[in-house]
Amino acid sequence: MEDERSSPRVSPPATTTTSAAAHGGGVAGTIRLRRSPPPPSAADAIGGVHLLPCSIKHNGPCAISHYFKPRTTDVEVDGLSVEEAFFRGRKLLGATVPIPDGYRGYILERKKLGKGKDAEGSTDGDFSSWASRAEFRSVTYWDHDILPSTDDPLLRCFHWFPVANALHKPVTAEELAKASKAVQDKKQLN
Repeated sequence: MEDERSSPRVSPPATTTTSAAAHGGGVAGTIRLRRSPPPPSAADAIGGVHLLPCSIKHNGPCAISHYFKPRTTDVEVDGLSVEEAFFRGRKLLGATVPIPDGYRGYILERKKLGKGKDAEGSTDGDFSSWASRAEFRSVTYWDHDILPSTDDPLLRCFHWFPVANALHKPVTAEELAKASKAVQDKKQLN
């Protein structure tokens, strides 16, 4: 998910590069957030993004709407409208929640670049390029036979967005001076 307030920094043809060496190992990659129409294979994703409680060993487009048909129920829990679906004969209960204001979700496609140098000149590891294929503003999360609630992990992780914003907010010289003065005043009292 990308913070919309940072959109001037990621406006086309912006890229974000991570280095494997800088993060203690892993995969380095570039994410390009360009405004372009999504390919036809992303049509199902634009209508709804679903987080399923299982692992599916397939990576690519498929005609999901032909066999996965969620329906709304009359049940409401913690202000969440409960939906019901069946996947491979198993009943799923879920809820559609909006992405918090100021954020949006992206469906990314990985394009392997192979071994070589990243943008910082490092030659460690394999490198990938990530392209945005679709954007979404809500996600439907599912669980097996358990009613959704505001205590679910997905909803709880949204509470961290304001904390992350506060931690990454630039500090002005005035705020730094005020905080330094407060610390000095506290030391003098002790």
